[in-house]
Amino acid sequence: MKTSGLNFRHLYFFWMVAKEGGVTRAAERLGLAVQTISMQLASLEQSIGKQLLEPQGRRLVPTEAGRLALSYCDQIFLLGEQLQDALDEAEAGKMRLTVGISDSLPKLIAFRLLEATQALDKQVRLVCMEAEFEDLLADLALGKLDVVLTDRTVRAGGSLKVYSHLLGESDMKLFGVPRLADKYRPGFPASLNHAPLLVPTRNNALRGRIDAWLVEHEVRPEIVGEFEDNAMLNTFGRNGMGLFFATSALAQDIKDQFGAVLVGDAPELREHFYAISSARKIKHPAVEAILSAVHSGPFAVAS
Repeated sequence: MKTSGLNFRHLYFFWMVAKEGGVTRAAERLGLAVQTISMQLASLEQSIGKQLLEPQGRRLVPTEAGRLALSYCDQIFLLGEQLQDALDEAEAGKMRLTVGISDSLPKLIAFRLLEATQALDKQVRLVCMEAEFEDLLADLALGKLDVVLTDRTVRAGGSLKVYSHLLGESDMKLFGVPRLADKYRPGFPASLNHAPLLVPTRNNALRGRIDAWLVEHEVRPEIVGEFEDNAMLNTFGRNGMGLFFATSALAQDIKDQFGAVLVGDAPELREHFYAISSARKIKHPAVEAILSAVHSGPFAVAS
């Protein structure tokens, strides 16, 4: 099969050699003769008029043109694998949902949001990928993800054609291990002056709102830790390093899993949860189930 002069079989062999770092290893992986792979590569480079691989020590590495070609091959063959998986799962009466989860989104929130997919008549196979927000948006635009769950919206006017859908919001509370909670609960929030506090890093959407809340209440705690990953923040909070904010919808989970108890309410602080899609309207049945569940559940947007 050829498209615009390119043979997909040749592209596949180039992709395998680039991934394996050499013709011999690619041939072993594919169960083919080294000469066969070499001939396919030569035919590809001849057809496009560019060298795609060059020796570097004992390995073959992509040239500048090869790196560009490899990026396209990654997309082509990943989509091919996803297509095969989707066809197999459809035949078996299953549905696949590939979700990107922002590393700043609390893991318990992600679980609650995705829990609704298990109530569908058709069995849903979840594939969850965690990464930084910008990387997830790029994968979504490339078709590697069905949806991204995050705590921030997409900036208007960006180059990526992706769209934000507000799933819900929740007010925040301050938690800590019993030893710290007992010390700083009386007189809250004025008691937070010089209190040890764990906060998200400044690239997190919630951090700015926390800073504004502290200024509004004229308190200056001691920031003892800043964390990009929410799970890491909770781990340090569970071990008594400092107090930490979390959504009130998870108060019982935080007590059960982290042994942290309530210090005080911060109703002015609100955390928002978004689904980011590559189309203006979400059409995936599993994501529609998430939307329906959260709009009537603990994360429903206040009217």
